[in-house]
Amino acid sequence: MGSPILPADKAAALALTPVSRETEERLDRYVALLLEWQAKTNLVAPSTLPNLWTRHISDSLQLLSLAPAAKSWVDLGSGGGFPGVVLACALAETPGTTVHLVERIAKKAAFLREAVRVTSAAGAVHLADIGDTVDRITGPVDCVTARALAPLHQLIGFAEPWVRKGAKALFLKGQDVEAELTEATKYWNIKPELHSSRTGGGGWIVELGSIDRR
Repeated sequence: MGSPILPADKAAALALTPVSRETEERLDRYVALLLEWQAKTNLVAPSTLPNLWTRHISDSLQLLSLAPAAKSWVDLGSGGGFPGVVLACALAETPGTTVHLVERIAKKAAFLREAVRVTSAAGAVHLADIGDTVDRITGPVDCVTARALAPLHQLIGFAEPWVRKGAKALFLKGQDVEAELTEATKYWNIKPELHSSRTGGGGWIVELGSIDRR
């Protein structure tokens, strides 16, 4: 059976978010593994497979330009590896970098471990509930990410302990970001910076540098 991915999609994605040849090779290995596991474990919505590179990989890679100096990342609810594994592949050549992949579902955590192994990515997998990981991840954290995990007001609560210590939060969100921000401001004092997604589709990145409980 041939790959469901449209050949032009990879070229389009790498035009939007260029990477080194080494990173491209890592991402190729990751995509091959994802397609293999997708047959038995639902890691991404099947309808998005033809455009996997733009919808998921490029969407994840664009975060790097918003935190170019970040070395310690925490990706909450990593699931199929977006953005965490993609970031870990891209940062594998950068000394001292780690992307902590937090996932509470054992089957998905097993996939993430295998993805880190086959790509030699800069990732560390934590099979745990998000609330249990703040104490487990030692040392400073530069950036906290999440994608398709929970409503914004909940994500802010998860990220707050790290942001309070100096981390930046980058959350990938869809078209309803304004409604989510309105809800979030009922609970949190935030000054969000919104970045339009390079990959289109009405997506947004919510950047937060400070979080205070109301």
